[in-house]
Amino acid sequence: MISVKGVQKWFGSHQALADIDLEVSTGEVVVILGPSGSGKSTLCRTMNRLEPIDGGVIEIDGVPLPEESAELARLRSEVGMVFQQFNLFAHMTVLENVMLGPVQARGVDAGEARTHAMDLLTRVGVESQADKRPAQLSGGQQQRVAIARALAMNPKVMLFDEPTSALDPEMIKEVLDVIVELTKGGMTMVVVTHEMKFAQTAADRIIFMADGRIVEESTPDVFFTDCKTDRAREFLAKVL
Repeated sequence: MISVKGVQKWFGSHQALADIDLEVSTGEVVVILGPSGSGKSTLCRTMNRLEPIDGGVIEIDGVPLPEESAELARLRSEVGMVFQQFNLFAHMTVLENVMLGPVQARGVDAGEARTHAMDLLTRVGVESQADKRPAQLSGGQQQRVAIARALAMNPKVMLFDEPTSALDPEMIKEVLDVIVELTKGGMTMVVVTHEMKFAQTAADRIIFMADGRIVEESTPDVFFTDCKTDRAREFLAKVL
C-alpha cells in the first residue's frame, strides 16, 4: 500500500532523511519509534507530500506521489492524516468539521455527509459533542474529532504524527484506544509515537529511526526483548 524507495530529504545543510526504504502492506500497522530529531515525523509527512522530498520515490497503492496539482489533492484525499495539533476549524462545529472534506472535496450530498459524520463521531465516542465548537472540547475529544474527520474521506491509509504528544496524560489513553480500534478494522496505518505500550500491543512492525535513517525494523516482540543494534538498546534503556 505504501512504498518508499531511496527517499532523501534535506533542510539546508542538514540531511533529515537518508536513503529511506520502507514497504507497508495493506492492512499493516507500522509504528515508527526513535529519539527526537531522528526523522520520524518528516518521514510521515513525506507520505502525502506535506513535506516534499529531494530524492527517491514514494508510491501509495502503486501510484507515485505527484507534484503539486489536482492529482496530488486527489491522492492526498486517500491518505488520512492526524497531527500533533488537532487543526480543527475553530469557527465550525464538530459536525461541520467532519462533514467539510466529503462535501467540499468529494461533492457528497450534505445530508449523506451529515449521516456519515455522525456515525464516525459515534465510533470515536464524541457524538454528544457534535454541535459544539472545538474550543469547548477537551484535547482528547478534539483529537478524536480529528480522527473522525480524517476517516470521513474513506482513506486507504491513515498517518498519525505523534497524535498524543499535545495531550495531558489522562487524555492519552482515550485517543490511543480509538486508534487501537482502528487497527482491528484492517486499516493500513503508519503511527509515529512515543507511547511504548501502544507500540508493543498495536503494531505489526516496529521501525526504529535515528539520525535520518532506519536503523532497525522487526516485530514488537523482537524489538522490545532482543533488539539488534546498540542505538536501539540505548533508546529503550532511556524510555522504558
